[in-house]
Amino acid sequence: MKNISILGSTGSIGTQTLEVVDQHPDKFRVSGLGAATNLDTLAGQIKKYSPEIVSVIDQSHAIMLSEKLNGNNVEIVWGEEGYKLLATLEKTDLVVSAMVGASGLKPTFSAIKEGKNVALANKESLVIAGEILLNESSGSKCRIIPVDSEHSALFQALDLNGSEFVKRIIITASGGPFRDKSITDLERVTVKSALEHPTWKMGAKITIDSATLMNKGFEVIEAKWLFNIPAEKIDVWIHPQSIVHSMVEYIDGSFISQLSVPDMKIPIAYALSYPDRVELSGRNINPADFSNLSFENVDKNKFQSLRLAKSALMEGGTMPAVLNASNEIAVQAFLNKKIKFTDIMRIVEKTMQDHNSRSAKTIDDIFDADSWARAYARTITKYTGE
Repeated sequence: MKNISILGSTGSIGTQTLEVVDQHPDKFRVSGLGAATNLDTLAGQIKKYSPEIVSVIDQSHAIMLSEKLNGNNVEIVWGEEGYKLLATLEKTDLVVSAMVGASGLKPTFSAIKEGKNVALANKESLVIAGEILLNESSGSKCRIIPVDSEHSALFQALDLNGSEFVKRIIITASGGPFRDKSITDLERVTVKSALEHPTWKMGAKITIDSATLMNKGFEVIEAKWLFNIPAEKIDVWIHPQSIVHSMVEYIDGSFISQLSVPDMKIPIAYALSYPDRVELSGRNINPADFSNLSFENVDKNKFQSLRLAKSALMEGGTMPAVLNASNEIAVQAFLNKKIKFTDIMRIVEKTMQDHNSRSAKTIDDIFDADSWARAYARTITKYTGE
């Protein structure tokens, strides 16, 4: 029996993690749950899974949750310290890090520092503090297992051979809803159309990141840290069907890839059960599912996000944190209809250009840069909300 704690249990990854748990109650037990403000969903999860501890965003939400539970005997904690307690719970064998945004970094770091294995879905943690997290995981001998479908695919393909035989890795991208749109068309994109992803059902923030391809920029940075692959050996290909989840090209010309229908429960289940595998219920796959697989190059003039992400990776230090923070603010401004879709990358680039990058040796260094970038991006967007 593997005890798991879930940071971000009410989000898309968190709820699908619990669906995997439901299929294998003999293999997984929920020891802790963490959410922000979605108290109705969290209360239902607590009643069903009986965790030892739950954490929410602040004390006022903790009080409201306690009232909803009406005497349920579970420890309720809150805030940064609460998420840390959840991530370091003694009985937990695996922490699923699925919080959205930079807020997931500190509890993820705490889990790694405590020697907990981490199933990582919070890509921002590696984007903004990859070197710090990897150094810490090496010292604590814990394992970081990727949950993103692309990195799970690479994790499986690279497990077959040593990295010295790798010629390059190829991260696939659906291309989002605007793959066939012109640059002029992008100037008229609405929030509604940007949220209509062609193959995946995800939260609003990651869906916008998919539409700008910033999610692929983040995945390039993640791949560098997860697999110790230099940026020049990482490519991104458009693959609209989202069947091939990434590929490794070896020096002898062989390509090894992992394929599946678009279903996040597959990489989630692999991360939960690693190094084993568990059976998942679902329909049988037939040739028609894999009959039309196509690939194309990314239009880098239209999608500037990959250039900005690689620039941040090459600059290093605090620049990836600035990339992420300015993107978060710009995406929220777009979702709240304060800026145009095409303004997102303009704001990110302007913030990066005006940042004096410095070394990032500690988590505090990361969050100092994060705070600066958020304030600067808010000034540009004239959007002060969260």
